[in-house]
Order: sequence, then structure tokens, then C-alpha cells
Amino acid sequence: METLRQIQKKYCSTAITVAIFGALLFIFADQKAIGKGLVLGSVFSVINFILMGETLPLRLGKSKGKTFMWALGSIYFRYIILAIPLIMAIKMDQLNLFAAIVGIFLVQIVILADHALKIIFSTREKQV
Repeated sequence: METLRQIQKKYCSTAITVAIFGALLFIFADQKAIGKGLVLGSVFSVINFILMGETLPLRLGKSKGKTFMWALGSIYFRYIILAIPLIMAIKMDQLNLFAAIVGIFLVQIVILADHALKIIFSTREKQV
């Protein structure tokens, strides 16, 4: 079984790689705002994913009330982190808001794509 850090490294590095290649494609297509927004959103998505994994052990072994407060505080803090690229994209013309939103969800998209590909390839192996 993979450890938390291995999972974070796998999905975060894939998300950043996809964002960089996507940004390069958009920059070469003279859509710099879309490329910058995609990278900005994905960087904050990676930060959010890492913070989620780092705060998970802090909730274990505590009372119910403390666990609830840690979880709530963690969620609020991560929402504030995710609001930063959205506010930047709204305020700055050189960033595309829609691309920043896609970038924010890039880690989740990578996770879903990874699981979908595993299901597709495992089904094909059974048919052969």
C-alpha cells in the first residue's frame, strides 16, 4: 500500500506536469492568460492537497470536540488558500478566471483520471 507522501507526490507531480504542458500549449497559441491561470490554479490545488494530507494525522487521537475544531479550522484555512487564485484571476487581466478554476480542480481531475484508467485497463485484461 502506498504511503500518504507517495500518493501526494504521484498526483501532485502529475497535476503540475499536466498544467505546465497545458500552459505551454496555450502560450504558444497566444493565450497567455489561460496558461497563467491554469498554472496558478494548479499550484494552489497542490498546496491544498498537501495541506489536507499534513493535517490529517493532527486529528487522530484527540477528543471529539478538538477533532471537530481541527477539521473545521483546516477546512476554513484551505478555503482561504483556494480563494487566493480566484481573487487574483478576478482582479488581474493577465489571468483567466476559468483556467484558474480548472487548475484548482486539477489534482481531483488527475485522481479521477487515474482511477478511471485503472478500471478501463483492468476490464480489458479480463476480456483478453
